[in-house]
Amino acid sequence: MLYDPVYREKYGQNLKRDFPRIPFYPDFWHWAGWGEKLMALHIGYETVEPWPLERIDTADEKSRKAKIAPKAALKADKDAGNIRLDSETQLTGVPPQAWTYRLGNRSALEWILDQYKEKTPKDPTIREKFNTYRFADHKEKVIDLLRRVTRVSVETMQIVEAMKAEKR
Repeated sequence: MLYDPVYREKYGQNLKRDFPRIPFYPDFWHWAGWGEKLMALHIGYETVEPWPLERIDTADEKSRKAKIAPKAALKADKDAGNIRLDSETQLTGVPPQAWTYRLGNRSALEWILDQYKEKTPKDPTIREKFNTYRFADHKEKVIDLLRRVTRVSVETMQIVEAMKAEKR
């Protein structure tokens, strides 16, 4: 129910200052079915079938000659439907619906890209002793996660659209 765009718009002001109140619709079991599907998707996101994003790898000769890992980019191009992970790898075929499922003010895919960026700590001691995170060490895991979250995002938006079309 809390995913229903009509409910969110109608009770938007109340939801900002109070706990949500769930209305009882005559077709309760239909809504319960959607809720069950959403819970299964979101709780079991690690086991959903990955979305078939196409992976394109092109060798970064500059990095290879210098014997360093490819430079991490983690940037999304929503219009083209692709994600550039680093100077060698990009994922294409991201459906437009995947960008519309949002966690706060950004899409779930953008949230993942932001979480896996390499960030340099400002404190010199921490930077020297503890700055060991490298995207290249987690690249395959992130690719798998992006594929699965794309599936969750697309299917969530399909359910939300069905909710929006439901007569009340």
